[in-house]
Amino acid sequence: MSDKNFEMSFSNLKQTIPLLIKHKVAALPINYALWYTYVSNEVPELNLALEGVIKQERPITEAKTKELYRQYLSESQEVTAWELRQSMEAMLIELTQSITDTRSETNGFKITMDNCVDNLTKVEKEGLSIEEVMALVRNLVKETQNIRRSTMSFNSALAEAQTEISALRSQLEKSQQEALYDALTGLSNRRYFDEELASHAVHPNLFLIIVDLDHFKKINDNYGHVMGDLVLKAAAKKIQACCRDSAQAFRFGGEEFAIIVPNSTFAKTRSLAETMRRSMEKIAVKDKRTGEVLGDITASFGIAELRKGMNPLVLVESADKQLYEAKRLGRNRVMPIM
Repeated sequence: MSDKNFEMSFSNLKQTIPLLIKHKVAALPINYALWYTYVSNEVPELNLALEGVIKQERPITEAKTKELYRQYLSESQEVTAWELRQSMEAMLIELTQSITDTRSETNGFKITMDNCVDNLTKVEKEGLSIEEVMALVRNLVKETQNIRRSTMSFNSALAEAQTEISALRSQLEKSQQEALYDALTGLSNRRYFDEELASHAVHPNLFLIIVDLDHFKKINDNYGHVMGDLVLKAAAKKIQACCRDSAQAFRFGGEEFAIIVPNSTFAKTRSLAETMRRSMEKIAVKDKRTGEVLGDITASFGIAELRKGMNPLVLVESADKQLYEAKRLGRNRVMPIM
């Protein structure tokens, strides 16, 4: 490293640490990497995003740090965590089935050998000398006992492996729940939503939109869960594409989505929701098995504004009430009207 580069790195370091302290950010590798890059101005888009958060005077949460790192510092070829979890899940399912099949085969082999022992015992009655038959039987019995012991040991090992795999699958499911992104849609998940909403709670002019796909249960019942998943992915893509400025989209749960809209007005937020509603109507998903195209997808929207002193949970309840009102009035609409 040249003297000039060393001096620049040291200068960046001296600026990075105070920023971590100022914004109450833990000195973890991911945080350090983010703020060091910010100081060095190597990724201008990152600087704009971070400055946008700072300008809003919001706490820089762990979730927001990971989001910024994922967007601006991760390599484009990097496999995302949720993709890795999906791959591992598929591998574990296949391995579990393989173990189940192997155990079944070894049990069948044991039964077959036991039958052979029974059949060979009858040879004594069919003309061989007792000495010949007994020698054959003794040898076969010895080998069969060895195979039986080996089979039992192998079955025991497989059973233990299966237990370990089940435990690992449980850990992966827990990891999925604790992750910040929804594996199906790629949107930020409910945990991320809770953190972001809490960080926004001290600021005025914050709006929340909750979206629920209409008649989604019928889609699953009539077309199957594979088609249902495709519809969810398409809906998430439409919602994400409509988000502008600081609006953030989340998979809220099931067929529900949530959008946090900071620094806005009711008119602007309602216009955003209407744009999303019309965008939903354009969704067309093709069933590759039958060639049938599923359209006529609609969604209902509820909007609420964060009032001074309002608990974030109350904000969610208020948006939910408006969503239910949209459903009651016939679905495929945004509430309140004004």
